[in-house]
Amino acid sequence: MKDDAKPELSTPPIVPRRKLRVLGTSITLLKPVRDRAKADLGFDIAFEKMDFLSCQRWAAMEPDSYDIYEQCFHNLDIVWFWGALQPIDIGRIPEWDNISDLVKLGGVSKYAGRGRGDAPAKKLYVQPGGFLGPKPSRYVSMLPTVHNMDSFGYDARIFGEGPDVRPSWAWLLDRRAKGRIALVDEPAIGFFDAALAAEAAGELEFADIGNMTIDEINALMKLLEDRRAEGYFRGTWRDGVEAAELAEEGAVAVQSMWSPVYGKLRKARAHFVESAPSEGYRAWHGGGSLSRHLRGAELDMAYEYLNWWLSGYAGAVMARQGYYISNPQRAREWMMPEEWAYWYEGAAAARDLSGPDGEVAVRAGERRAGGPYVDRARRIVIWNTVMDEYNYAARAWERFVRRVNEGAAT
Repeated sequence: MKDDAKPELSTPPIVPRRKLRVLGTSITLLKPVRDRAKADLGFDIAFEKMDFLSCQRWAAMEPDSYDIYEQCFHNLDIVWFWGALQPIDIGRIPEWDNISDLVKLGGVSKYAGRGRGDAPAKKLYVQPGGFLGPKPSRYVSMLPTVHNMDSFGYDARIFGEGPDVRPSWAWLLDRRAKGRIALVDEPAIGFFDAALAAEAAGELEFADIGNMTIDEINALMKLLEDRRAEGYFRGTWRDGVEAAELAEEGAVAVQSMWSPVYGKLRKARAHFVESAPSEGYRAWHGGGSLSRHLRGAELDMAYEYLNWWLSGYAGAVMARQGYYISNPQRAREWMMPEEWAYWYEGAAAARDLSGPDGEVAVRAGERRAGGPYVDRARRIVIWNTVMDEYNYAARAWERFVRRVNEGAAT
C-alpha cells in the first residue's frame, strides 16, 4: 500500500429505533397520545386497538405479541390468571404517592361510597402467592390512569329537560322509548346497565348487584328477553362511533353512552344529552400493565412509558374527551383554566372547548351533567365487573345480544 493511499471508509451499522408495542382500546390509544409520547420518550410506539372483549382475549392468549396492556381493572382477572402479566414495582413509579384514593382505597374520601363489584382497590395489589387483593404491597397489577363515571344518554324531547327532571336508569326499560333503546355490548358493562335499569324500574332486586347468583342472572335475562320480544331494543354497540351513529340517525331515544360520544354529536347535539342518574353511576378504572416477557432494556422502556402517562400531558388529553386521570394535578398543568373549570370543577364552559381531535366538544355555556369530579365520584354505585358467575352471564348476554341485533337487521 502506498503511503499516500487513503483507507476505505466503512458505513456505520444502522441501529434500529426501539419500539414499544401497546395493546388496548379506543379509550386511550389516541393519535395525540402516541405522537407526544414518541417525541418525549425517543422511541417508536405501536398501538394495537381492539374492542374490550377481543383485547382481553388477545392479551391472555398472546402475551409475547405486546409489551403494555392498556385496559380496565375489571378485565384483569382472566389475563392475570393466565400468567400473561408481571407485577409493577411502585418503587419505580415516582408519582405513586399522588395517585388518587379512589383507586387505592375505593373512594375519593374516607366517607364516600365504595360501590359494588370490581372496585379497582380489590385488584390493585399483588399479594403473597401472586393473587390480587386490596392489602398494600410493593407491587401492583396495573398502574391506575384513566377512569370515569358512566351513565346513559337520552333524548330530552321525550324525557324532558330542566331542573325538575330526574334521570333514572329505569329509562333503559321505559315504554316511552320502546323500539329506540340500545345497550353497549360488553357483559361486564352493558349487563350492569341493564341490571341497574331493572332495579330502578322496580322489576327486580339483587342481593348483591356486583356478584349475582345464577338465579338472579336468569331473572334479569328473562326480563330482557321479554322486553326484546316486545320490541323494546333497537340494537347494541361496541364502540363510540357506533353509539354516535345511532344517536345521530335518531335511531335511539335512550342508550348506554360513553363520555367522548357526546362531543362527536352534531345533528343530535341539541337534544341528546348526558344523564346524571338519580341512583348513581356505573364506574370504571383503566391503566397499564406489563407483559410477562419484558426484561432488561425492554422493561425499562415500558416503565418509561407508564411513568410518562402520569406526567400530565396524557391526563389533559383524556380530560378533553370527558375522562379523568389518577393524578389530576399533573394534568392541570397542561390544561387551560377554563378546561379545568369545566371538566373537573363542574363550571359552565367559559368558551368553546376542543376535544382531543381539535374539534369543538363543548359549547360555551354548557355545564357537565353531574357537576364537579368529586361529586360524581362520590355517587358510584357499581364498577364494571367480572362476577364469579361471569362465564354463565357472558354466554346468556351473548345470546341476548345476537337476538337483538338479528331483530334490528330485519
